[in-house]
Amino acid sequence: MDLHLHSHHWEPHRLPDGPAAAVAGLAAGAVLMVLNLLWSATVSGDSPWRSSHLVAALLMGPEEALASSAFNLGVVAVALATHYALGVAFGLALAFIIVGFHWESNVGAMQLIGALFGLALYLFDFYAMAQIFPWFAELRGWPTLVAHLVFGVVAALLYWKLNRHREGR
Repeated sequence: MDLHLHSHHWEPHRLPDGPAAAVAGLAAGAVLMVLNLLWSATVSGDSPWRSSHLVAALLMGPEEALASSAFNLGVVAVALATHYALGVAFGLALAFIIVGFHWESNVGAMQLIGALFGLALYLFDFYAMAQIFPWFAELRGWPTLVAHLVFGVVAALLYWKLNRHREGR
């Protein structure tokens, strides 16, 4: 019996399953959003709509979106569109990394890569991007970090599950 060890070197010509990655990013983004809403509504004492206002300010500008934390359908719609577009983009980026390094065959590796991706995403969003969008610094903290770790793990596992059962593989 041959023991075949997969090399995890980078192969940039391998492409991920785009639809599986997009769905994984959308679903993981929904989980992250629900976690943020639950935390805001039950523990932090903030308005449950505050994070929507902070995200919407990326496109609407801080003057308009951050004027209030009350429910505003326009602000929430912009926040949802922005949040889901970013979820798809980050789901695709994660899948590109997973497939490029051949990690899609090991569920344990998928969980670890997803958590590391979530950590990197948190650091990027709330430290690097906060230099450009200073209101993002308001969301720094362990609840947001945990939500991003969960995003990465959920996106990686969903990608693993959806991609794994594609016909022709």
